[in-house]
Amino acid sequence: MTVVNIHASCVVLAKAGALFGAPSDGGVLLLGESGAGKSSVVLKLLALGAMLVADDRVDLFVRDESLYATAPAPLAGLIEARGLGIVKLPHAAESRVALAVALGPAPPRYPDREDYEPPTPLNVRAKPPLFRLSAEDMAVAEKIVLAAAAFSNALFRQ
Repeated sequence: MTVVNIHASCVVLAKAGALFGAPSDGGVLLLGESGAGKSSVVLKLLALGAMLVADDRVDLFVRDESLYATAPAPLAGLIEARGLGIVKLPHAAESRVALAVALGPAPPRYPDREDYEPPTPLNVRAKPPLFRLSAEDMAVAEKIVLAAAAFSNALFRQ
């Protein structure tokens, strides 16, 4: 099995998925430069009932033509909370990536549809959708859960 390690964070929606009817087993891969707010968004999602998979470094692999994420063994269950330090939390061993979110500047009001392109040599047939959001948005966690629900339930307006 090929594993690629990337700079990212990941949660599984778990109880947070119930907020808008998103699948509880759906994983959300958070991408962005250092300082983009990945860990802060993870904390917001955890407060909604999500469960940590990995913070800061994520191992990606393919199973059954889908993308999966797990934490590198030395980092499993660890999350950095700026100003507090590194904290150990309960965590999921792995998750199928149902949604990727690139954190950065505020996105356009009506963005074009994108898919996440995993790094080579990973060959994924079922590529997760990619959304671009700002970690500064007060509703970023809720928007992530809403996007996961909308995509998994085909709720986007055409």
